[in-house]
Amino acid sequence: MIGRVFVTPKRELLDPQGQAIRHSLHALGYAEVADVRFGKYLELEVTGADPEAVRQRLEEMCRRLLANEVIEEYQIEVAGNPNGVERKGE
Repeated sequence: MIGRVFVTPKRELLDPQGQAIRHSLHALGYAEVADVRFGKYLELEVTGADPEAVRQRLEEMCRRLLANEVIEEYQIEVAGNPNGVERKGE
């Protein structure tokens, strides 16, 4: 299974990288961009057949290592077939 983890700064915290990107997009003519949250994306290939068990393990990984819950929030997605995952740019 493929686990996807998206980690971003908490909404209530200042995101200087996101603000710099928003400012640059505005300078390039993309004024419709209202906000940008800059974060990190992790893709993990995880053994297991039960999506809920995989999700629980990913939650544990996020709490213990992948995200700093004091300043970051995260979202998790679980996909079944690692060979069926579409990767753009390959």
